[in-house]
Amino acid sequence: MFNNKDKNSEKQHQKTMERNVIAKNSSFIGDITSEGDFRIDGILEGTLKTVGRVIIGTDGAIKGTVEAGNADIEGKFSGQLLVSKTLTIKATANISGDVTIGKLSIEPGATFNATCAMKGALKELSQNNDKKQQAEKNAS
Repeated sequence: MFNNKDKNSEKQHQKTMERNVIAKNSSFIGDITSEGDFRIDGILEGTLKTVGRVIIGTDGAIKGTVEAGNADIEGKFSGQLLVSKTLTIKATANISGDVTIGKLSIEPGATFNATCAMKGALKELSQNNDKKQQAEKNAS
């Protein structure tokens, strides 16, 4: 009885742990949707959607739209980047376009020429303000 639940959760966990790779000296044009992680060491032109992590290696480049849970960028990105959790930009990265993120980490030396909006912080602030207002009402 309990084994079925463990097996189902294990299968779901395995789906998100898959790593997809576009290798160095490879080029891909089109749209990709996946639940697993992606590592880009080649060139991708198009749309990449995943709930997992997107890693752009030092030789990697993406031109287009990326929607991901987390992203680590060492190479080049141009376009629209939507990261629901954390975007980590390494010193070798070159980013241009529109970026919407939850949290941001940038190493010194990175090139970041983009408009940037942090969505997660606004949500947390409004929730904290609502709690404070509720506490003030209760205290009165």
